[in-house]
Amino acid sequence: MAKLWLLRHGESEWNLQNRFTGWTDVGLSDRGKAEALEAGEQLKGAQLDILYTSVLSRAIDTAKLALGVSGHGFDNLPRFEDQALNERHYGDLQGLNKAEIGKQYGQEQLHKWRRSYDIQPPNGESLKDTKDRVMPYWHSKILPDLKAGKNLLISAHGNSLRALVMVLSDFSPEEIPSIEIPTGYAFSYMVQPDGSATCDVNMRELNTQVKKMREEKAAKSSS
Repeated sequence: MAKLWLLRHGESEWNLQNRFTGWTDVGLSDRGKAEALEAGEQLKGAQLDILYTSVLSRAIDTAKLALGVSGHGFDNLPRFEDQALNERHYGDLQGLNKAEIGKQYGQEQLHKWRRSYDIQPPNGESLKDTKDRVMPYWHSKILPDLKAGKNLLISAHGNSLRALVMVLSDFSPEEIPSIEIPTGYAFSYMVQPDGSATCDVNMRELNTQVKKMREEKAAKSSS
């Protein structure tokens, strides 16, 4: 049995600006850097043997900041970067403001492009497409490490992690649109030798719980 930690990168500059990011290599905002440091606090005391990231700097930098705080050290872990773990490619929407797209095409179409399982944005990927590139990498590279008893951290993106969570938590295509992964927050699965996994949080409520926790923390710091 091994532990798999999942970490979505901290807020990026384009998250802050409400723009579709996808494969565009955008850096972390100041808030995103702070979120990465908070994730490092979560990882203190965790046993980590290997780090996996996408090739995009916001995921790599989140791991650097988090592992610096946690005491593991970014350069002390074997590290593998692969575009299989990249964010969903948003095609023609990349760089565009989500609110403006909603005004132009309607909120219903915007929701379908953002949250549906198998509807592609123009010249882009659906969540299904993302899952279809994440899972071969999972089976060929990541899962064998877990089966060997290695404890892993994957620092990646909202949709590449949602694709993985869909399989690990056995969410259906109808259920997965309601699952959202918060930025800069680490959570984990215990993975059995047969590949089955149990999450340490309720994925249906995680985003709401983290949002509430951060609002309460902000209120305390401002009082």
